[in-house]
Amino acid sequence: MYLPHTEKDKEEMLKAIGVSSFEDLVKQIPSKFLNPEYNLPEGLDEVQAARHIQKLSEKNRKTLNFLGAGAYERYIPAAINALISRGEFLTAYTPYQAESSQGTLQTIYEYQSCMCALYGMDCSNASMYDGATSLAEAARAAVRITGKKKIIYSAAINPQYLKVMKTYFAQSEEYEFIACPLEDGKVTLASLDKVLDERAACFILQTPNFFGLIEDGEAIGKAVKEKGIIFIVSADPASLGMLKTPGEMGADFATGEGQSLGLPLSYGGPYLGIFTCAKPLVRQMPGRIVGMTTDKDGKRGFVLTLQAREQHIRRDKASSNICSNEALCALSATIYATLLGPSGLKELAEANAGAAAAAAEKLTKIPGIKKTFSGNFFNEFVITLPCDADKLREKILEKENIDIGLPLKTLFPEMGNALLVCATETKTEEDIDRLAKAVKENL
Repeated sequence: MYLPHTEKDKEEMLKAIGVSSFEDLVKQIPSKFLNPEYNLPEGLDEVQAARHIQKLSEKNRKTLNFLGAGAYERYIPAAINALISRGEFLTAYTPYQAESSQGTLQTIYEYQSCMCALYGMDCSNASMYDGATSLAEAARAAVRITGKKKIIYSAAINPQYLKVMKTYFAQSEEYEFIACPLEDGKVTLASLDKVLDERAACFILQTPNFFGLIEDGEAIGKAVKEKGIIFIVSADPASLGMLKTPGEMGADFATGEGQSLGLPLSYGGPYLGIFTCAKPLVRQMPGRIVGMTTDKDGKRGFVLTLQAREQHIRRDKASSNICSNEALCALSATIYATLLGPSGLKELAEANAGAAAAAAEKLTKIPGIKKTFSGNFFNEFVITLPCDADKLREKILEKENIDIGLPLKTLFPEMGNALLVCATETKTEEDIDRLAKAVKENL
């Protein structure tokens, strides 16, 4: 490891921090963690290591998964991994030099075009980490545009998204976060009217919401825009093959989690944050935007048209400090959307809705189980159990290798024994029957 700091550099840094030595800097860390001893076995050659890993993998149990809550088990066409594993894609980094990055720039441009079409919006970038950071960046943009510091959001947005958003504003206590109350699990015009006022920078809606319910985004958007408030919509891209787009709802900013578009679960990442907006707001968009142009000879070419990030302009003028290149994840989403096309995306959405409807019907036929909310849902729904949801989940996971969903009591204590169940296009009728049988026999 090469460390460029001289002893003088270290002394100056420690002095600026206000400590006399490096030991003083880390004294709060227990000593056993500072210089641990590693009792490692002898090294293995490649064949031995492969056999050892294979033996460890045999301990894994294949689980039938009905867990969703923002990250979804989906079928990924084999073509995606084959294409993104090509060297020119796998190793490509930020395309600073347009003349040597035309392929990468074109794939980003195609991604932007796909997201604009899917979300019904004018502009898209390709640089957000995930759905949570995309939503937080949209809220930051609304604050910059309006100069107001009151952020109103649906109480049914993903709790993790809310935590990330509040973290973005944690450096100041001036910001006010107000949750719009729900009626039967959704935002209504009556509940919205109670919280909207002239001090609001924006209203944030997620649809389908965290409980899987489909919100009336068009009516809500109209009510928000009539008051001159910026309207932000977070939408699952997999749902847009059959539901109204954020653009049709009148969204100023529309965001989403791109994991549903050809990305594996991967223990939580890397994922892809979708960020789109109306054209008048394009300069508030963080990250980078690729544009299509012509060179001096009239040939088509691609360039970085807008780069509102701190590496390219003064830090105090940047709209965001997100600077990772998400182009490989964006490429996966582009290939996925292209392979399915408009008709395939519609079939995907219908398959998700159908699987969830079948699961809800069979589960609610079990005595003691009922649907928690009455509204229409996409591929997730909430049921109320006659027993402790956490204990039932643990029991069935241990006995049957089935994850029945997410108990909501920790996130929403008032919901008691509620369980969020997800069924995507990967679930067959046999899978759903196994779920219903396991729940019935273990209640």
